[in-house]
Amino acid sequence: MKLTKLATSFLAVASIVFSAGIASAQTVGTNGNYIGAGVAVGATSGGQGNDEAQVGGNIQGRYAVPKTPLSLRGSVLYGGDAAAIMPILTYDAPIAKNTNVYFGGGYSFVTDEGQKSPLGNQNAPVVTLGIESEIRNNVIAYGDTKWGIDAYRNSDADAISFQAGLGYRF
Repeated sequence: MKLTKLATSFLAVASIVFSAGIASAQTVGTNGNYIGAGVAVGATSGGQGNDEAQVGGNIQGRYAVPKTPLSLRGSVLYGGDAAAIMPILTYDAPIAKNTNVYFGGGYSFVTDEGQKSPLGNQNAPVVTLGIESEIRNNVIAYGDTKWGIDAYRNSDADAISFQAGLGYRF
């Protein structure tokens, strides 16, 4: 059942992201690399002790793979008793001048498994969906949602976290 839910969600989001890229082929988007910081808000709990939702911070970076719609991203969500460190690969689709939506996946490594972070309390696969826009010269605003699949110990619950921040484009 969980695999069916994951596959259905993936197909729905992927079709939206890929459609945005096709519909906006004439827009510029943004292809800059950046590093940024902001807030991270965990929105779920695994239903066990020491796994309640957490509010903390995030540090995120993007490296746009040249001549492709792909980016390598790194994200650290901290708060609670542990941090979640994530390498992520995304597909980036331009939707307006200096603006992209992105969708991708990776893996979350919790620094101290069993301790709470904004994205669960154990290592888990992660799916992300977000938007980024260059709002001023070399300033990127970003926001995304991360879905940690089976991200809680002693529970089959998934974790959801929302991030927003500002980055410096280089």
